[in-house]
Amino acid sequence: MIPELVDVGGPWKVLPPGVFEASLAEVEQRFATNERRKGLFAGLRAASEALRRAGCACIYLDGSYVTEATNPGDFDVCWESQGVDPALLDPVFLDFDDRRKRQKQKYGGEFFPAAAMADGTHRFIEFFQVDKATGQRKGIVKVQI
Repeated sequence: MIPELVDVGGPWKVLPPGVFEASLAEVEQRFATNERRKGLFAGLRAASEALRRAGCACIYLDGSYVTEATNPGDFDVCWESQGVDPALLDPVFLDFDDRRKRQKQKYGGEFFPAAAMADGTHRFIEFFQVDKATGQRKGIVKVQI
């Protein structure tokens, strides 16, 4: 279940601290609320399917998409690599060039292996749970795919 958003002092309300499990249908119902968000959700759905075909079991959704921002720039995903067959993985998920330009062009968001180091100290799964504007803890959405 996706909880109500909270104010941690940043530009938008965010998820409260924690990892909240939801289906893609629940994410769509909660966050695909206008044309921009519906377009981003279509990319998220396509990327989730591509990751699932490669053996990925779940993703963690973050970014302005899971905030109250009316027109989020994109979404951020970190994905579990355990069980993923590299031969079946869309190579764009490992293309981090030019600020992940190809990922954004293809799917509308950015993708990182959950266990990869984000900033030299934290893995993406941890890094995603900190509000960039305030440094406060915030939540993310876990989606079984």
